[in-house]
Amino acid sequence: MFNIQCKMKMRKEMPQEIRERARRIKMIIMDVDGVLTDGRIILGSEGEELKNFYVQDGQGIALALQKGLIIALVSGRISKAVERRAKELKIKEVYQNISKKIEVYSRLLKKYSLKDEEVAYIGDDLGDIPPLKKAGLALAPVNGVEEVRDIVHYVTRASGGRGAVREAIDIILKAKQL
Repeated sequence: MFNIQCKMKMRKEMPQEIRERARRIKMIIMDVDGVLTDGRIILGSEGEELKNFYVQDGQGIALALQKGLIIALVSGRISKAVERRAKELKIKEVYQNISKKIEVYSRLLKKYSLKDEEVAYIGDDLGDIPPLKKAGLALAPVNGVEEVRDIVHYVTRASGGRGAVREAIDIILKAKQL
């Protein structure tokens, strides 16, 4: 695999391979911490856990769902904040406390009768590597760990929790002309 990070401000010309991969996508699976959030976990004095979600990422997810894409969240942690955000965004496929994300990846493909090339996976850390290696379109936010950035097809200009998800979804929707 190779990775591409467009440095143009206005991405008028996406590399052909990325467009072709994005055109086939029917499902987007993403990690949460470091992808949908900025990776910070804020623990309150009463034991509550707070996470930062980016509104444009949420709008991108809403657009993807409206256009018929399936969205799934897969997290190694358990968080009520993730449950709440998923409910707000109407994401039905939410998996938490998952140590082997590849197992959830495989179950989702089977459940929806999809092939690897029909799935985009967005991840930022070592636990995401197995599904990233299988996905038809593997993406990482620019702040992902080096081992992940080195194996994905595309590294976003935006950081996790700061527009990376929206950027990935925009690439897919534009390629599919939706």
